[in-house]
Amino acid sequence: MNDDNALLRRERGLLVLLALICVALLAGALYMQYIERQDPCPLCIIQRYFILLIAVFAFLGARLNSWRGVRVLETLAALSAFGGIIAAARLVYVQANPGFSCGFDALQPVVDGLPPARWLPGVFKVQGLCETTYPPVFGLSLPTWTLIAFVCIFVPLVLSLWRNRRRQVSWPGIRH
Repeated sequence: MNDDNALLRRERGLLVLLALICVALLAGALYMQYIERQDPCPLCIIQRYFILLIAVFAFLGARLNSWRGVRVLETLAALSAFGGIIAAARLVYVQANPGFSCGFDALQPVVDGLPPARWLPGVFKVQGLCETTYPPVFGLSLPTWTLIAFVCIFVPLVLSLWRNRRRQVSWPGIRH
């Protein structure tokens, strides 16, 4: 029982770390937007939403004291990371095939119509085109780095869910 509590505390600590990493990724995106003048496209904004969802789910999961709750929120974070992988892979594909459009006209009204785009337009409002490429960072495009980040979030979450799949909620008087 004590080992299980220690493992749960460790898992919750890792969720806090994950949430902080996601906040740093969002800060990096804002740096690229405002300091480096790299306008976010619809797919960039969608990726921001997925990073934000991962951070929220991780912070919420870190607050819970049961394996069941932690697993549910880790699952939601993993699904968000998977969505981010799809959005980032799509953007990498669009930039690798310059004549191919990401659907700027189709995606922009949808992305800009979401409530956060009205609440925080400087963070969630589309300002660029997906086809626009910017100078690489350490030899890789920003969408490629974002894809790597989402994979580096997704894989450990899935491994954690797999490793802790047998953890049970402790009920008083019931032995597992």
